[in-house]
Amino acid sequence: MSETTMAGPVQVGLPPEQPEPVEGCDVCGALARAREVARLDGDMSKVSGLNVEMRTHQAAGR
Repeated sequence: MSETTMAGPVQVGLPPEQPEPVEGCDVCGALARAREVARLDGDMSKVSGLNVEMRTHQAAGR
């Protein structure tokens, strides 16, 4: 008969900080405005997606 063991606990960290728009960047500004509208609408999934989009945009150096 084989024995089974439980895996260790799952470690979940805090979500990353919300990215800040780069001053003078039209794309960052548009994403920040859309994020605020989504937040006011209570659509936190969209807020999260816009945060990812802003981080990706900034990482690409655009």
